[in-house]
Amino acid sequence: MRMLLVGALLITMTSAAMTCSALADDDDAKSAQKLAQQGRDDYWHCLAREYSRDSNQGLSEQDFGRSVAGACPSERQYYRVALLDYLTTQYPDIDAGAHLATANRAVEAAQKDIVITFVKHRPPQK
Repeated sequence: MRMLLVGALLITMTSAAMTCSALADDDDAKSAQKLAQQGRDDYWHCLAREYSRDSNQGLSEQDFGRSVAGACPSERQYYRVALLDYLTTQYPDIDAGAHLATANRAVEAAQKDIVITFVKHRPPQK
């Protein structure tokens, strides 16, 4: 009887530990997601400031693209790292190189989107 009671207690303790671990993992994932979203928003706001600079209005698409690629280095890096951390937390079994490639594609997509917006909204050339 005593062994049965000890076994039940061990099962209960193991279950509780697993639940606490799952909740902690969930908190880590939510925190990582929030930081990735904040990084994305900060990067986008910086790109929007770059877009609205008066000095960029006369640039060609290629020149503006180069300007955007070099703009906001700290925001870009923070976004990349926060997204990498989130992907690693969400998908720990996937190779880190794949996560880095995904984060790099997200940064490139943001840059491409701002260039497309720039081209769409610039005044027609005379």
